[in-house]
Amino acid sequence: MSIPGAVPGNYYAEGSMNNYYFQGGGTMVQQPLQYHLYNTPLPHVSNLSPHQKTIHGFFISDSLREELHRKNEMILQTVNAQEYGLPEELHEYHSLYPLDLTQEKSTEVFGYQSSVYKCMCSVDGRTYALRRIEGFRLTNEQAMQTIDGWRRIKHANIVSIKEAFTSKAFGDHSLIFVYDYHPCSKTLYDVHFGPQAQLASQVVVGVPKTSDHIIHERILWSYLIQLTSALKKIHSVGLAARLIDPTKILVTGKNRIRLNCCGVMDMLTFDSAPNVAHLQQDDILNLGQLMMTLACKSLTATHNISKSVEYITQHYSQDLKNMILYLMSQPVPMKTVDQIITMLGPRVLQEINDVQNANDILESDLGRELENGRLVRLLMKFGFINERPEFDMDPAWSETGDRYIIKLFRDYVFHQVDEAGLPVLDVAHVLTCLNKLDAGVDEKIVLMSRDELSCLIVSYREIKACIESAFRDLSKSK
Repeated sequence: MSIPGAVPGNYYAEGSMNNYYFQGGGTMVQQPLQYHLYNTPLPHVSNLSPHQKTIHGFFISDSLREELHRKNEMILQTVNAQEYGLPEELHEYHSLYPLDLTQEKSTEVFGYQSSVYKCMCSVDGRTYALRRIEGFRLTNEQAMQTIDGWRRIKHANIVSIKEAFTSKAFGDHSLIFVYDYHPCSKTLYDVHFGPQAQLASQVVVGVPKTSDHIIHERILWSYLIQLTSALKKIHSVGLAARLIDPTKILVTGKNRIRLNCCGVMDMLTFDSAPNVAHLQQDDILNLGQLMMTLACKSLTATHNISKSVEYITQHYSQDLKNMILYLMSQPVPMKTVDQIITMLGPRVLQEINDVQNANDILESDLGRELENGRLVRLLMKFGFINERPEFDMDPAWSETGDRYIIKLFRDYVFHQVDEAGLPVLDVAHVLTCLNKLDAGVDEKIVLMSRDELSCLIVSYREIKACIESAFRDLSKSK
């Protein structure tokens, strides 16, 4: 069943269905997150002195925040199962959500029609992706044992498989594979050959095609290194990937790819008992064909190899051309992944450098949020103490003693007004005060009552002691 407004071919991307399903209620319109509100600071407020910071400097980058919000939103998406003809429960999984948004299901890769769903597991509460092979009747129970070897593989560039089982919940004989779920992912086909990619690479009439319309060579080397690493792990345990296809490789982050649908072909072709050594040679050949397809940015690049090699020679380095030709050459003698890794040596060092630089950026963003977590704990204590109606049979507990100082400090931080009596909404003031309070510095401030008839001169250290004392009183009451 097609989904209105869906983008064809986008298997794992953000759901384009505008419905949430609530138990006991009807279908409701989804309110999208306001991603556009996460804007970067304008130039005239960005060029500050070294000791100054904008509000953006206290939090993670806007692009990373938006990406994480999109992933969280996608994990929580649900639909009405009856409306889309889906089972309420499937084995130990429920809340199925269609991810395969293509209107026509191709049988080219598996030989059977297949579909993909997001689901929740009743056992561990986690989200998984279900790959359903439609109309497949399993005749040999021993075929299920082929999944055991794949379950033991844990690799950064392979989508891990959890289990496989058969089911009639869809009204036919279906074979179900359960994989780890990577929200907002796209296939390599969608990224480089899908409708959006084709639109972005359209050449304006009268303007010659430039290098901007091809995939950057550094990205191609990164893809090759990641896929080679995945094949090394697979071949080392006596298995073969068998599905190095752009529609079965997921892009789960910036230039981060993972082999998907591992183990499916082993079960579908169990009765034919194929030779693993030959299949591993096919993996290397298919890897070379994939790289030629990406380099030429054409799905038919392998139909005319000589012309494709000529195109690669014009736009890429000699090293990349030689690597692709080696991968596609006849396996005499038998080629191994170790030989490919040896040829990739210098490029692997560059990949390691890029990964470590990206890790440094993420650690920096994490450090910003680490400080924000301290402030949230302080605000929680404020919420527990301030304006408490009654405690220990004393209605005025939050208005007397140390609690009165905490209340005045709350007003000092959040309820200040300017000369015209208008609220002062200064986030920098709030963050500065809370950081000084958390550190317990000896700096003193003036706290004034709301009637302006009395004032107190106290230090942040004393206020912190008051908060800790009041919170301990509340904790002892449990």
